[in-house]
Amino acid sequence: MTHTAKSIWSSTRHPGAATVALAAAVALLAGCSSSDDGGDDPLAGDKASGGTVVVGSNNFAESILIADIYGEALKAKGVKVSYKPNIGSRETTYGLLKNGSITVLPEYNGSLLAYLDSKAEQTSADAVNAAVKAKLDSKLTLLDSSPAEDKDSVSLNAATAKKYGLDSSSTLADLKGISQDLVIGGSPEFQTRQQGLVGLKSEYGLEFKSFKALDAGGPLTQAALTKNTVQAADIFTTDPTITKEKFVVLQDPKNLFGFANVTPLVYKSGLSEEGVAALNEVSAKLDTKTLLELDSQVQLENKDPLDVAKAWLKSAGLG
Repeated sequence: MTHTAKSIWSSTRHPGAATVALAAAVALLAGCSSSDDGGDDPLAGDKASGGTVVVGSNNFAESILIADIYGEALKAKGVKVSYKPNIGSRETTYGLLKNGSITVLPEYNGSLLAYLDSKAEQTSADAVNAAVKAKLDSKLTLLDSSPAEDKDSVSLNAATAKKYGLDSSSTLADLKGISQDLVIGGSPEFQTRQQGLVGLKSEYGLEFKSFKALDAGGPLTQAALTKNTVQAADIFTTDPTITKEKFVVLQDPKNLFGFANVTPLVYKSGLSEEGVAALNEVSAKLDTKTLLELDSQVQLENKDPLDVAKAWLKSAGLG
């Protein structure tokens, strides 16, 4: 299906809409991770020197974790790396990339396109990447996208999934004949937007018993789904609550919820061919299930993201 980047609200999970509380929590998290390598002001804006690749991250836990994965994968190839973690909004990171202060940044392709061109159509991950590359500053480029996506989904609580015999291989189409018995929850906008109840009806023929206005995949939605106040809800696909509460994320074969593939955004002249190859190897092996598992280790088990990154790279033959 075709939709525009403008309609994607899942980008609020990505840079630009982090709350003060989240930023503070991630700052503490970053204090025991890759930020120990640098210690400089992440907004200082000094260009990398001596062949050093500067890996940046935004101010939320997943971005810091992926940045650590990128950085340690580069180090494993003998590349000199420093980190600028926990920076903030896309406006800031994009500017630092353009002036060469950052060499590599974890991005989400659909959200980045929405930032660059809110009216661009999104029909496939490849089309999104092509559109991004056409809009990027000439000094920047995207590398290969990973299958890993952090985006909206319709998820069921464990009891509901068991009742109807659904699991992680089930799709939204499998709710046909079931949805009318379910209360679904999400942000108020979920009720009226194409990437919500409107699209669930037009693309999958789904109508629900009722809708409960909550928040955008946040604590209100998570609690309501856990307590069975709602049986289905808009939950982000790499949210560790999925692991903790055994929610079942339904597959979206028609890509109603757009594209949010984890993709390295790089300052072209600052990264060697060997560095490009190293990051493309990461993308080839990082999928949504893996990213959810790694996020859960960091956010539920309070593991150091740098340690989690190193362990996964070693297990994947990349460290």
